[in-house]
Amino acid sequence: MDVELRHLATMVAVLEEGTFGRAGARLGYTQSTISQQIAALEKSVGGAVFERPGGPKPVRITPLGAVVLEHARDLLAKADALADAVERFKAGDGRIDIGTFQSVSNVILPSVVRRLRDEHPGCDIRLSDVPPDPEIGDLDLLFYDRPLEGDLEHVRLVDDPFLLVARHGDLPDGPVPLEQLDDMPMVGCHQTCDQAWMDQALAEAGARPRIVFRSPGNETILSMVRAGLGWAVLPWLAVHGSDVRTDDRLAIHELRPAPTRGIYLHWPAASTLSPLAKRAIRIATEIAADISIG
Repeated sequence: MDVELRHLATMVAVLEEGTFGRAGARLGYTQSTISQQIAALEKSVGGAVFERPGGPKPVRITPLGAVVLEHARDLLAKADALADAVERFKAGDGRIDIGTFQSVSNVILPSVVRRLRDEHPGCDIRLSDVPPDPEIGDLDLLFYDRPLEGDLEHVRLVDDPFLLVARHGDLPDGPVPLEQLDDMPMVGCHQTCDQAWMDQALAEAGARPRIVFRSPGNETILSMVRAGLGWAVLPWLAVHGSDVRTDDRLAIHELRPAPTRGIYLHWPAASTLSPLAKRAIRIATEIAADISIG
């Protein structure tokens, strides 16, 4: 059936107002326009939806009209909900799915989430940890520590140098040459994290430390350094997001030369970004620009 929502809205107005004339005044239509719309509705459903007694007497709904009315109210409510959802989406109050990883989740992402929620209290933010070699899939945005292949766009948010974390007093103050880490006991992250990339950077500098323990958690790694199991090489964001700088048991040293990773934010190139996603990209860029690395 070729039923239009405006015809259903007119039917409801006629029923609630009692006459075609009062329904027209409510909707801003002439009485003849109301009659034409009800006639179009009745043609679509194949029968009369109102009994018209004429004169000032109110119209009465027919059995067929009652069936149509039952579904009309539901359809009109869903149409209103759709219109509201579209307006909320355009205003930035939609849903956004973001893929993230440990360092970003500790330092950059909380500020992004807080500002989005402050600006758009009705928005729905979904976060998920990304696996090694992630794919953007159904995500709107994806943070990762290197550019990803595929039909994606990205922005490099910040350069994130790696630092050496040792126990206080293990080394004199100042930078540490990478080659000094050769054959030293080290606490590292899993190969699925930055460790493979870091191992390569160390090897190129002539250093092959002994990895005595691995963990994907930065806090666990730091706990093992505090316990004296070994030193650790961690990115600046990981150190910044922990309590290392206020822990008198630990010391932070720059590395020379300093291995550095990039922090990237990706999004699908072929998709039209929602206003919320566009705003999240801008906020993340602003937050990264305010981060003082060092």
